[in-house]
Amino acid sequence: MRVVILGATGGTGMELIRQSLAAGHAVTAFVRKPEPLRTFYGRIDLRTGDLLHQETMARVLEGHDAVLSGFGPRVPIAKSDEHLLRDFATVLTGAMQQSGVRRAVLISTAFLFKDSVFPPTYLLGRMLFPSVVKDSAELESIVQSSGLDWTIVRPPQLTDRPRTGRYRERIGHLPRFGFKISRADVADYFVKALPKESLVQTIVGISN
Repeated sequence: MRVVILGATGGTGMELIRQSLAAGHAVTAFVRKPEPLRTFYGRIDLRTGDLLHQETMARVLEGHDAVLSGFGPRVPIAKSDEHLLRDFATVLTGAMQQSGVRRAVLISTAFLFKDSVFPPTYLLGRMLFPSVVKDSAELESIVQSSGLDWTIVRPPQLTDRPRTGRYRERIGHLPRFGFKISRADVADYFVKALPKESLVQTIVGISN
């Protein structure tokens, strides 16, 4: 497949690039600044621009098969980024509809699992990161109402441990005692989920 990776300069995004290349996909990374991706020069199609500009995003997406998005805010959240995910989702879904790209796998947060007791993710999120919870919920609402072929992945705390390929998946719920997962394993799941029609318009919880 020809995939566009968003949030490519973050830890999860770089893993998405590595593992998409390893799986044989042709990779385009759309970023604001290319310097963090210099180790991938010559191996990927690198596009720079404003990820919150729909016309620019649509031009990047043209001719591709899917989007893998590790895009998310940096903590602590700046006041100017309070609605970053909402705005990103609006631009992305509009650009996908405009360019004819239907498939997307996107990262969200386990804080939105209201039924999770061990750990109590929603309660912790509302207490510690209320703006992240609110903005992530708005992103998901926009994506879900888009009519596109989306999969939303909600991991718990992300770590920098290596890829194991051994993690748990639960449709619509966080796996019990799902406290952490490595960024590398999140990327592994994204790449494997990409062609699965059974995961279209599905929210998935994953954890080690």
